[in-house]
Amino acid sequence: MLRARAGGWLRWRRGLRRCASPPRALRVREALRAPEPLEQVKVQGWVRSVRSQKEVLFLHINDGSSLESLQIVADPSLENRDLTFGSAVEVQGKLVKSPHKMQNMELKAETIHVVGPCNALLFPLKMKERHPLEYVRQFPHLRCRNNTLGSLLRIRSEATASIHSFFQDNGYVHIHTPIITSNDCEGAGELFEIGVSNEAKESAEKTHFFNVPAFLTVSGQLHLEVMAGAFTHVFTFGPTFRAENSQSRRHLAEFYMVEAELSFTESLQDIMQVMEDLFKTVTSTVLSKCPHDVELFHKYVAPGQKGRLEQMLKKRFVTISYSEAVEILKQASQAFTFKPEWGCDLQTEHEKYLVKHCGEVPVFVINYPYDLKPFYMRDNEDGPQHTVAAVDLLVPGVGELCGGSLREERLPFLESRLQRLGLADTYQWYLDLRKFGSVPHGGFGMGFERYLQYILGVDNIKDVIPFPRFSHSCLL
Repeated sequence: MLRARAGGWLRWRRGLRRCASPPRALRVREALRAPEPLEQVKVQGWVRSVRSQKEVLFLHINDGSSLESLQIVADPSLENRDLTFGSAVEVQGKLVKSPHKMQNMELKAETIHVVGPCNALLFPLKMKERHPLEYVRQFPHLRCRNNTLGSLLRIRSEATASIHSFFQDNGYVHIHTPIITSNDCEGAGELFEIGVSNEAKESAEKTHFFNVPAFLTVSGQLHLEVMAGAFTHVFTFGPTFRAENSQSRRHLAEFYMVEAELSFTESLQDIMQVMEDLFKTVTSTVLSKCPHDVELFHKYVAPGQKGRLEQMLKKRFVTISYSEAVEILKQASQAFTFKPEWGCDLQTEHEKYLVKHCGEVPVFVINYPYDLKPFYMRDNEDGPQHTVAAVDLLVPGVGELCGGSLREERLPFLESRLQRLGLADTYQWYLDLRKFGSVPHGGFGMGFERYLQYILGVDNIKDVIPFPRFSHSCLL
């Protein structure tokens, strides 16, 4: 009889457990911002610190949703040897108001389950250490668990979303331009050519896989020009590639470009206005939506950058011509490694000086020498110094951030230049665009990593991209 009653009691308890609602899963960010205490919640993440006292166990866990970690308060009996810095855990308990002023909520743990243990002695990241960016760069598979890189990647995500929102709010159509192309848009020859694997080499010996040489793209511009002939305003945002044999702080072999094309525009000023509006809109959004992440960089990486950015957002960008820029450089008291001369490209040292000369605000340099720029830029038909309607945007600390131009929409001008370069047959399709409903148009491109470098004050471009690729380095 007693056994039957006991069996009934156990079945009733099991049934009650089955009927009980499961704990509510929260991200760390949601838990920290919860407006009121919550019963039965579950938080998953990685341990950032462990502190065991006689009567209480403190943990801080983070799941990447915010810079701030969630404090876990638990009975010391819940501690086990696998509960270490870096381990992955699932904690269930009650979300309660924290008595500490620095944190809104904390989690009173009822259970702590170690999902994935971590050997803290072998783990290259150490608890409560501020690792230099150069150090964590050695561990591309683990550096996202570092606070600085975590903040960078959240900022990068928010900036990406803001760029898309800017263009969509202004009526642009997003185009997926190809990564594999037969064009060299920049004409610089720094291309990665597409090859086939060993297994396919025999069949490819007599011909190219695509019947023509193919490369990784250096720009989506020419494909955007095609689309601008149907959609008026278009943009793309994707990876681009340069086979530049450099390991400098400024160069990557793979990086991201934001590019836009506008039809029915005859003014370089129209292009410049979009560039300035994009820059200011995205920067304002990042500053307002990622305040803690941005503050980490402006406090520990580039002190003073926040104030400079806020002042820059209030000012109009400066515009000077290339010819004016050369004269400014010639009159400078500073000695340059590369002597400034009309007809020569501006070097990084020149760009940084021009920004400083103009009051440390972004500077548009317009109307570059005809022979310096690619075939597609519009001839200004001026003289005696022949120029094209091109523009570069220079920013403090980085130099060139954006480059753009009006495109040559006049068929005779474009045909003549392509014939002189021996490219008329290769770009017959591009000439066709001028034969069938051509309109005045222009566009620009912005290097996304250089943009992040500028707003955050990061010195090395390798520290603003998740997996940097550069000469002699392709880890992972």
